[in-house]
Amino acid sequence: MQSEVFHHFDPSASSGENGGPLYGRRAAVQSGICVRGWPTEAGSRALKGFKAIEDASVVERMRRAGAALVGNTRTSELGFGLYGDCSGKALAEGLADIVLMTDTLGEARVAAALAGLCGFKPSWGRISRFGLIGLVPSMESCGMMAGNPGDIRVGFEAIEGIDDRDPSMPGSNVPPRVNESGTPALPPSAGIVTQCLETLDSVERVAFSRGLSRLRLLGIPVREVKFEDFDLFRTIHQVIGSVEASSSCGKYDGVRFGHRASGGGNWNEMYLRSRSESFSPLLKTFLFQGAWFQFENYEAFEKACRIRARLADESRKLFSGVDVLVFPARRAANHAASAQTLDRIYDAFSLTLLSNVTGQPSISLPGFVTAGEEDLGLQIVGPLFGDERILSISEWLFRKGEEAR
Repeated sequence: MQSEVFHHFDPSASSGENGGPLYGRRAAVQSGICVRGWPTEAGSRALKGFKAIEDASVVERMRRAGAALVGNTRTSELGFGLYGDCSGKALAEGLADIVLMTDTLGEARVAAALAGLCGFKPSWGRISRFGLIGLVPSMESCGMMAGNPGDIRVGFEAIEGIDDRDPSMPGSNVPPRVNESGTPALPPSAGIVTQCLETLDSVERVAFSRGLSRLRLLGIPVREVKFEDFDLFRTIHQVIGSVEASSSCGKYDGVRFGHRASGGGNWNEMYLRSRSESFSPLLKTFLFQGAWFQFENYEAFEKACRIRARLADESRKLFSGVDVLVFPARRAANHAASAQTLDRIYDAFSLTLLSNVTGQPSISLPGFVTAGEEDLGLQIVGPLFGDERILSISEWLFRKGEEAR
């Protein structure tokens, strides 16, 4: 069954194991996350008609935790950006309690900010990517949206952990889970990146300033920290991301699954026509850019990888003086849900790219950074593998925000 929100909807969905931590909660997944027997087209003509042959690891674990899988939501093409994405609608319209979705540029956090919800991107390596269609393997994570951070924490605890079927997981390098209560022992200290403040327009700056004032009223010390190369995150994400995307999409050849063009005189012609017809102008631009770096300017790609490692190291050092970093989650002037060119997409997601490049966990909370009727979301970024800590802080802040309203 299809609807405006769901690519596939199961009105008779039943809960999984009785007594599990997610028992009684309805979960939806994007159509780029595999659920056995469900159409899994990831918003792309390249996967037209494809049905998943097995569950993604996150789906298996959601069922085991007791969740009822109600359907897969419509998504942007291969989860890139938010054009055509309906994950926020599924929650806002009360059709699901938790949504799992790909976060490649910051989609889970920006979609949550647009809908007045909570959106979470875990540390890269904490949640298995097995069964995720994917586009940019080293920068995307299985993100999560819910109405409150408590539901996100329960969902995260249910699906995180090592998975032998995902060779990209760092294995023994992941520290053991830390049980954090919903109330921090001390108010956390928050850092604001000076170079990020300089990129905000007047509306965003006023909204963020008000949000910081609310944090200070809760006893949270806020101070500026310097990140001289902050402006490089956009370029590094685009260079590395496009190369990985170009490589990832090589498998869509129209032979084993998905769209196959007609009229080709030979196999090579069929390949070319199928790929030409399978992707939108936006994704083609991204893939062509990646192919150019792969075959014409590989040195630039290698340099981007070295800079990425340096950025991750510099970001890690910031947490020697503060517990978390805070940013707005989205821009006021850029409309992420309607962006259909690379420039507009990267403009719209410029505030969330840091976590995808460095692999750090990040969550967006509603109600703190507002510009009139618009909620820009308060984005909280923690150190790598500090997921439980930022979820604990988020639950505390969310509760304080609810008490103040």
